[in-house]
Amino acid sequence: MTTDTGTRDVLAVMEILLTAEIFNRNQDLGVNDLHPRCREFFGIGSSGSPEVKRPLIVSEGAIKKVLGIPDAACQAIRQNPLVSYDEFGQRLALPSLDAVAGWFLKRGGGPQIERNPTLAYFFEGKDGVQVRYQDVRARNPRFEDTKEYIETKVSRIIGESEEMREARDLIIISAPDEVEATLDNLVCTPRQEEVIRKIGVALEHRDFLQQQRIYEFGRLLFVGPPGTGKTSLALAMSRELHMPILEVRLAMVTSQYLGETSKNIDRIFDLAKRLAPCILFIDEFDFVAKTRVSDDHGAMKRAVNMLLKNIDQISFVRNGVLLIGATNHPRVLDEAAWRRFDEVVEFPLPDPLMRQAILEKIASGIDCNCDFADLAAQTEGFSGSDLRMMMKEAVISALMESRRHLDTVDIEQGLLRVEERNLIRDTGY
Repeated sequence: MTTDTGTRDVLAVMEILLTAEIFNRNQDLGVNDLHPRCREFFGIGSSGSPEVKRPLIVSEGAIKKVLGIPDAACQAIRQNPLVSYDEFGQRLALPSLDAVAGWFLKRGGGPQIERNPTLAYFFEGKDGVQVRYQDVRARNPRFEDTKEYIETKVSRIIGESEEMREARDLIIISAPDEVEATLDNLVCTPRQEEVIRKIGVALEHRDFLQQQRIYEFGRLLFVGPPGTGKTSLALAMSRELHMPILEVRLAMVTSQYLGETSKNIDRIFDLAKRLAPCILFIDEFDFVAKTRVSDDHGAMKRAVNMLLKNIDQISFVRNGVLLIGATNHPRVLDEAAWRRFDEVVEFPLPDPLMRQAILEKIASGIDCNCDFADLAAQTEGFSGSDLRMMMKEAVISALMESRRHLDTVDIEQGLLRVEERNLIRDTGY
């Protein structure tokens, strides 16, 4: 087994064996001490439960099936004097943990130690190993962020109540690890960054805030033109704060049977409380104001009042629900809607420096010799969404010419497409 592939295969199996042995010996370790690859190998979390049943067992069948290790590598591992093999059960184990740990280090297992909390727990403080268990564990993807965990939690909630099943049909629920948007991919204003930090601190110190009876916190209103990142930031906060996000569009909640609308709103807020900690993101919040002003239907007015009442009663500190409303039309919101929110966060059209930063992030993985400062100057009035669309069209333009390098003409094509789109949007028919 002298090839690189062979060495990787052996190290992969040894990582699994070491993880099982260390985990079985230390009862303080839990599901979030296992790297996702290890969770998959041992079948942990497939049912949505965070419970880990000891002992963890390493079988040859799982090595071949889950890790995709070929027979030749499995045979070499069985013949390794540091590994014991049970022919009857086709199971592998480690008679001497310390001996295998030394072997693992000498064979280049350092990168695995730096990403695997269970290994970091064992190796921290050992000679020649610069690793901190708490740092590795903090970087490890959390099981509670997975789709399987959130779906199981939701299933349990809706299984107990017909009303919760109806609420579930009205919203989109995403687990943090399903969300593609990240803060690293966004260009935020200082004000937006401040709000994110405040929410993170409040989440960490919720118990203290409850003791001080500081409940008026965590109801945010995102205000700005379309395409300025309101939804993207809400999604990125889900990933950053490790909370599932429930997306609601008020116009969709309006039932054809108007009498049900008030109940639907009640159910959505109740579901959010049961799923907490979570983010409840209400898009198109101006629907409230439009309804209050223009709709004479008593049932609809009651529904809007029910929404405002629920907002009054929700609290991030008390309930663990971070409420985010978003609107493109702040002027139509009346005082009754405005005063429900603890913080108003503006999402302006980006200035030249922000546009340049956005373009640089979008193009970070693209082969392109663009003058981003000049391009930012040419795109006055463009939103972040417009800039992404422009670069997408530029990439398509290059691909149609069988190129993966963007030329000036590609950027010009992208710019033209966005300008045409905006012109059509502003045309009155």
